[in-house]
Amino acid sequence: MFREIQRVLLSGTGPINWELARQVGIALAAGQRPDSEPTEEDRRGFESTVRAAELAVADLTGLSPPAEVTRVQAVRRGAWVEANVRGLKALFEPAAEKLSHALAQAGREQAPAPESPFGLEVLMDRMTPLLMGMQVGVVLGTVGQKVLGQYELPIPRSESPALLFVVPNIAELERDWSLPPVEFRAWVALHETTHAFELGQPWAREHFFGLIRELVDGMELDLSGIEERLAGLDLSDPERLSEAIGDPVDLLGQSLGEEQRLLLARLQAFMAAAEGYADHVMQQVGRKMLPAFDRIDEAMRRRREERSQEERMVERMLGIDLKRDQYRLGGAFCERVVELTDEQTLALMWTNAEALPSMPELEEPRLWLARTA
Repeated sequence: MFREIQRVLLSGTGPINWELARQVGIALAAGQRPDSEPTEEDRRGFESTVRAAELAVADLTGLSPPAEVTRVQAVRRGAWVEANVRGLKALFEPAAEKLSHALAQAGREQAPAPESPFGLEVLMDRMTPLLMGMQVGVVLGTVGQKVLGQYELPIPRSESPALLFVVPNIAELERDWSLPPVEFRAWVALHETTHAFELGQPWAREHFFGLIRELVDGMELDLSGIEERLAGLDLSDPERLSEAIGDPVDLLGQSLGEEQRLLLARLQAFMAAAEGYADHVMQQVGRKMLPAFDRIDEAMRRRREERSQEERMVERMLGIDLKRDQYRLGGAFCERVVELTDEQTLALMWTNAEALPSMPELEEPRLWLARTA
């Protein structure tokens, strides 16, 4: 046991202890519920529905299929956490690195306590990756308890393109909501395929994570406030240190200047456009493919509205308040553009980063058409 603890503590040298995040996430995702390995029959079923969805989405939009849809994996909750520990590093690490540097800088001003052979700077350098690893692990584990697929979090992945279907959660939802299994799994496959067509574009990954890095790089943290939290701490008491730091994400909460607010608006516009477009395409394709589409879609909308605070932790870690009305704005934009033009014109928004609508253009689609079409 002590060797395992030592391995976790010494693993990695970055701002997040990813081994700790992985272990916490897997343990939390599994919980007390069955997390059995999916069968080959599960995988084949999703494979066939993804192929049908791929053809239908490509026919409607004219977009080229991305790499994700070529690999279909039926996984357990723990495997979803494993994959996203790798695929979401670029999402979490910029903020973690910013926090780590700020805490270390604040620690330089604190004198070492008599009980401690080193200063607070060294202690913070060792503690912050553990705190961030625990935080990220809780986020991924909490989401992993209910997530159905790879793109239920509407965020591009930075590596290992594949469509993941979390079969234990899907089967549980089928039972709890009395949904027809074959059609519900086809709905999930359509959801994942539709999101992959937009978020799986190589430029979309680069654009999204570039905005994240730029947003975090420009944040100005209140070092004096951090120093006040750390002043006079007994460095021999790690629990008191953890309590003083509190939630590391809170330290980023009030650090947005005017330029960062503009970047945040671009990030929100990206995600609103992505969710709005995916919902639009699913409505067009799903009603033709699935007799029970409306029933399943309504159940999933109710499920989204009932999300807990814990399930919003990813948004909170980014400092992004993604309200339902922003997603509805993206959907209304898509409907209006198609009403004025056609599906092929709407799909131009996924040509490159410059073609994406801004927040004012989402509110007034004619502005986007005047610039783009």
